[in-house]
Amino acid sequence: MVNITKHSKLWWNENCKRHLGIYRASRHLEDWKNFKKTVKSTKREFFDAKIQEISNNKKKLWELINWIKKQKLPAIEAIKYNGQPCLEINNLWQALYESFNSTQHQQVNTSLLEEIPNKITTKWPPFLKEEFLTSINKCSNDSTPGPDKLSWRHLKVITKNLTCLVNIMNIANACINLGDWPSHFKLSMSIIISKLNKALYDISKMFRPIVLLNLLSKLIEKVIGKRLQFQALSKNTIHSYQLECPKKQSMTDTSIVLIHLIHIGWVKNCSTNMLVFNIT
Repeated sequence: MVNITKHSKLWWNENCKRHLGIYRASRHLEDWKNFKKTVKSTKREFFDAKIQEISNNKKKLWELINWIKKQKLPAIEAIKYNGQPCLEINNLWQALYESFNSTQHQQVNTSLLEEIPNKITTKWPPFLKEEFLTSINKCSNDSTPGPDKLSWRHLKVITKNLTCLVNIMNIANACINLGDWPSHFKLSMSIIISKLNKALYDISKMFRPIVLLNLLSKLIEKVIGKRLQFQALSKNTIHSYQLECPKKQSMTDTSIVLIHLIHIGWVKNCSTNMLVFNIT
């Protein structure tokens, strides 16, 4: 007699039991992989059959909710901006635009750049194949595509062709040599998403934009960024307190620096001495 409890797995069958027994007897890695593969395929077949059964019987699709954890829906009201609810799409767009681009027309004091000492000018060498291949391989295939509808999975296949890879390198070298960034690379698409774990989503600050660019521009930017960072670190042009972008820097490094400055008495009064770390 089989006793079904809340902990029972309805998809479990004799095939899973047999492969588990083989692994327990041998303790070999290959047998463990076979067991996991069997479990995965068994789950897929079980749930596909359940979904098909509900579809054929014309039952309510909401019955599938019982298979997942219940999610607490956030409280969402009409977004308010300047004390008024945004009930029309034009008003909503204006509210989001002004919230996310509030610093667009602020004046920038460029005189600070004059205080930076000049460094020796170096020649920019042509790009290498390895730079592009390394950058592409580290990118996730699940990232959201931009306006060109291309994903990193597509670009990984494209760059396996040497001719295509050389053409991409030629475009990147032309951008550097001509000092021009094509208008196609400047196209973007903004997606508005909600911030996590907020009690109420009734103001624009509870949302944030994600800017999606064309994939080729993102790739060239990655390669240029890595090369610039290498040059900046090797020439000591980045301040020691800049801990956001350099490689092998994290929140741990920020905490260590702050603790050190406190111990040596550098941080005495927040009103007189201000230490600012730029981190994500």
